[in-house]
Amino acid sequence: MSDGFDLHGRTALVSGGARGIGFAVVSELIKRGARVVIADSGVSMNGDAADPQVAHETARGFADAAAAFTDDISQPDAAQAAVQLAVERFGSLDILVNNAAILRDAFIFKAQRADWERVVQTNLGAAFGLLAAATPLMRDAAKQGRSPGRIVNIVSSAGLYGNFGQSAYAASKAGLVGLTRAVAMDMARSQVTCNAVAPFAATRVTESIQPANDAQATYKQRALRIPAAYVAHVVAWLSSPGCEVSGQIFGVRGREVFVFSQPRPLARIVTETLEHLTPEALDAAVGIELRGQFTDLATDLESFNTQPLV
Repeated sequence: MSDGFDLHGRTALVSGGARGIGFAVVSELIKRGARVVIADSGVSMNGDAADPQVAHETARGFADAAAAFTDDISQPDAAQAAVQLAVERFGSLDILVNNAAILRDAFIFKAQRADWERVVQTNLGAAFGLLAAATPLMRDAAKQGRSPGRIVNIVSSAGLYGNFGQSAYAASKAGLVGLTRAVAMDMARSQVTCNAVAPFAATRVTESIQPANDAQATYKQRALRIPAAYVAHVVAWLSSPGCEVSGQIFGVRGREVFVFSQPRPLARIVTETLEHLTPEALDAAVGIELRGQFTDLATDLESFNTQPLV
């Protein structure tokens, strides 16, 4: 392992790190030499029934290389406390992986405001809180000559494509993509990188899919064949001092690693004057000049319903 990808002496904080993809990431970071704070309250997939023993038991499995933080990371003071634990226990904070997420799915015409707020608070608000608490330390460390920090946000193809019944989850993950870009820009002068990873793997989220048709059932069957370790390897690369990539969105599906496009203008129309911008003229011009560039309403389950490479 070259020095640029050796994580000895580096400290990571991984939210949602006790199970699934988070656990795979924690395992890989520790394998590469890092020490890790596992921030996980042990809640169910919908954010209920907290169980602090989940994180404590996971941390014990890594002996002195891990510590558990079991408060609800979406609460206002929790992020600062988790960051403080990393510094007090291990002396620094070099890597932040925002992985914690919950699901409360419902079609938009049946959705409840309380469920929306809980999902956004956990999936996006908690990430903001950890970023706001961790980045000042990373900036100061870089000024003092320490190798710059690394940030990885775990997003979802649902936030890029949309999906049925996932208005809260998709919106929170799309928001995390925007947050990734903003943080990458804010931290560029400090050479701290920030990237997003959309995982395809066997997780509680995958297991919770309720297939509405044969195609979705096939997708679920295929997804459950993909170990989370593939995602963890890419996250470990992005967490390494030797990786200088920033502001990008990657997808990981087994041995396949994608880089996603990001929204940029594809085509345009120009009207002569405001008066020419009538509904009739706009409809005709769009039909001729722009319609061929429209994005279809395919879901991520449809777009990635092919055999994964594992």
